[in-house]
Amino acid sequence: MNTLQNLLKVLNQREKILNQAGMTLIEIMVVITILGLIAGAVSVAVFNQLHEAKVKTTETQIKDIESALELFRLSNNRFPTTAEGLNGLVNPPKGQQLMKKVPKDPWDNEYVFICPGQHNQKSFDLYSYGADGVEGGSEKGKDVTNWE
Repeated sequence: MNTLQNLLKVLNQREKILNQAGMTLIEIMVVITILGLIAGAVSVAVFNQLHEAKVKTTETQIKDIESALELFRLSNNRFPTTAEGLNGLVNPPKGQQLMKKVPKDPWDNEYVFICPGQHNQKSFDLYSYGADGVEGGSEKGKDVTNWE
């Protein structure tokens, strides 16, 4: 009988240890759900910041290209034609190369150059189609332009 009591004591102690040692499946699922919600909220915030950074980069690149186009005008008494495009900055008809390479926008698309411009009729229109890669758009798909 003594051996049976000892065995029951050991089993009771083992059961207590097992009950205290781990988490239940429901507790694990709750923790995973909370971590998923936190990760989702953080990723949305990071994605919004990434988009804003790309828009700012595009605005800066447009200003740099505009400066090179002004230098082209000073050297050639005109802006490049739409047919010459921005390649005229890399291979100008006369004068020095104004850009080693015309950058693509942050969404890996070519900038659109029209001269004379439809919006800037005395100079040129220069713009990126933005995140959606097509003309027009709103919010995150909005074009980034050199006019208001």
